[in-house]
Amino acid sequence: MIIDSHQHFWKYDPVRDAWINESMSVIRRDFYPTDLEPILKANNIDGCVAVQADQSEDETRFLLDFANQYDFIKGVVGWVDLLDKGVEGRLEYFADDKLLKGIRHVVQAEPDPEFMLRKDFQEGIGRLAKFGLTYDILVYPHQLAAAIELTRKFPNQKFVLDHIAKPQVSKGMDSLWRRNIEALAKASNVYCKLSGMVTETKDFLWAENQFYPFMEVVLESFGTDRVLYGSDWPVCLVAGTYEDVLTIVSNFIQQLSPTEQKNIMGLNAVRFYEL
Repeated sequence: MIIDSHQHFWKYDPVRDAWINESMSVIRRDFYPTDLEPILKANNIDGCVAVQADQSEDETRFLLDFANQYDFIKGVVGWVDLLDKGVEGRLEYFADDKLLKGIRHVVQAEPDPEFMLRKDFQEGIGRLAKFGLTYDILVYPHQLAAAIELTRKFPNQKFVLDHIAKPQVSKGMDSLWRRNIEALAKASNVYCKLSGMVTETKDFLWAENQFYPFMEVVLESFGTDRVLYGSDWPVCLVAGTYEDVLTIVSNFIQQLSPTEQKNIMGLNAVRFYEL
């Protein structure tokens, strides 16, 4: 089974979605399952995981409604307020829907580089395992140190790093990013998505071989059992097509055995999210 472990849907709202700036105007529109389904079929992708883009429970319901309508949406990574003292009640509310597989907070937008070390945030993280929920880590490189500390505090919680922590690919290899990725990967409960790379380039211009050193670090650090393919569609469209993103990863993993390739392209996502 081939699974795209990371994509989004939204009904475009210029106020809510202000993060979509002028340089990303190509995605200033609605993106629904009917837009993605033919793309997945054309590329022989069996299913996907829909990940939150807006920080609201309405977003979680929006994605779960789609997942319950379309069989190819195998799971949802939603949002609840992990800082809320009543977070367990909110998790219990959503727990009846087995298509909710995980939770994400847009930590990259938090000004405090140690946001994930807040006591209230960690108390929220500590409630996820009870409901069998994973946590997607969305951070920039300067927030990786906090991610390392967080994941070590919760060895029984399943974590996955989104977008390889968004290194600035066009600037070449960042030695601090490399060291932090290696350190993060030492915790066996942490996985990593090969996703969101094409948008971390200057003016969204890139050559395929620019991504190889970064993917090599991820592969060497996490191994072939803890790496997942993700497209980050439709965000990826500002820098390339779905096929472009898929080809970057597919070409890179040709060096691996057929079993290892199958793991990265789907089986690891099935195991991680229990799809």
